[in-house]
Amino acid sequence: MNAAIVALVIGTGLAIGALGFVLYPLFFGVAASHSVTRTSNALSDDVSIAALREIEFDRATGKLSDADYAQLKEQYTRQALASMRRGAASGAPVPADDEIEAAIRAYRAVRPSCDQCGPRPELDALFCSKCGRYLPGKCEQCGRRVDEVGARFCAACGHRLAA
Repeated sequence: MNAAIVALVIGTGLAIGALGFVLYPLFFGVAASHSVTRTSNALSDDVSIAALREIEFDRATGKLSDADYAQLKEQYTRQALASMRRGAASGAPVPADDEIEAAIRAYRAVRPSCDQCGPRPELDALFCSKCGRYLPGKCEQCGRRVDEVGARFCAACGHRLAA
């Protein structure tokens, strides 16, 4: 009987502690732990771009007609461009097209590429994750580089490359 009373007291104490922990912010308030330092331009930029993504999704799922989509896309695109121009006019650095193209080329250079589907996100992929074709690269058995388009067997060891 003594053990049951001890368990009841411990359980009650834990329940009261948990209740106090949950209700503490309600009665005593809590200081803000982070501050928002975004500018209004950045916020309107994000809102316009998010709205463009949302209407793309709504159109793809059939929730938005083509006429409504065209009207909303024009409106949100105008807002996004205006806020981007304001940001560029305020001196915010805008990457040059050459820098962007160089970054894209560097990204694609280290990734395997499927002739049908394009660059794949997996660095160590042997087969395309979308269509299942063999990706030019290395033979998994002997390690020899295989660049022949549509190769089914390794020229060095004869190992089958594609299913």
